[in-house]
Amino acid sequence: MKGPLFYSKILLFGEYGIIKDSKGLSIPYNFYNGALKKNDTDSEIAIQSNKSLKAYVDYLENINPELVSFDIETLKEDVAAGMYFDSSIPQGYGVGSSGALVAAIYDRYAQNKITVLENLTREKLLQLKSVFSEMESFFHGKSSGLDPLNSYLSIPILINSKDNIEAAGIPSQKAGGKGAVFLLDSGIVGETAPMVSIFMENMKQEGFRSMLKDQFIKHTDACVDDFLKGDVKSLFSNTKQLSKVVLSHFKPMIPKQFHDLWKKGLETNEYYLKLCGSGGGGYILGFTEDFEKAKQSLSGHKLEVVYNF
Repeated sequence: MKGPLFYSKILLFGEYGIIKDSKGLSIPYNFYNGALKKNDTDSEIAIQSNKSLKAYVDYLENINPELVSFDIETLKEDVAAGMYFDSSIPQGYGVGSSGALVAAIYDRYAQNKITVLENLTREKLLQLKSVFSEMESFFHGKSSGLDPLNSYLSIPILINSKDNIEAAGIPSQKAGGKGAVFLLDSGIVGETAPMVSIFMENMKQEGFRSMLKDQFIKHTDACVDDFLKGDVKSLFSNTKQLSKVVLSHFKPMIPKQFHDLWKKGLETNEYYLKLCGSGGGGYILGFTEDFEKAKQSLSGHKLEVVYNF
């Protein structure tokens, strides 16, 4: 048995903001993927994955059946027979490793599931999102459900607000374009839950809340609009503002050794950095109008291009 592939995702804009109803834009990232597998392997990774699937099955068994029900018996049999999630998606890197697993489980074992082939109305997208939110909460506390949704549908998703999401068309990439969105590997594994709890703690302060609304969400929403319209000039100006706000107010989410690189980008305008996912490690997202220049500026770091302008 080998299940279909589910891809990683990148939330280009909206990290933290979408918790408080900012816009967001999430795109599939086909460089990494995962699939459910059952074959006789006793590799350490397969054994670990199978072990965590056992705990996950217990969790799924107690999920509200009015929201989603599974063919639990088959799932249990498959897990008992050694099924595991074979994935190239790095964990703790902000590219949706648990999201792809959730999508794969839903695809194979959910009953009366919403399929990718039907007409995806807003209602259906929201229903899928709430199912996935419940399913993914097992992995890192409260989940928005967006990662699995992106992985399951493998299309860009525009988040207008919590209750308003839609499939989005994004401008085609410019082959050979000088500008790029890229991933910078921090070399550190990030943990979502502690980062989210720092954010929630900060949200208790009036000053932080108004910064979020007046600066962070304002620039995030503008970046989403610019990106979808293909207005690159305005996009870079708003991304710079967003990068500044994150450096000032989200310092704990940026690994210490990247504070100076972050600043350097803002001073030289060679690139702008922002969080990818919850931060604390994993990937950092970069935006540049000249990827070759950014590469020299960030030499010694591993970069992967995600999108070309």
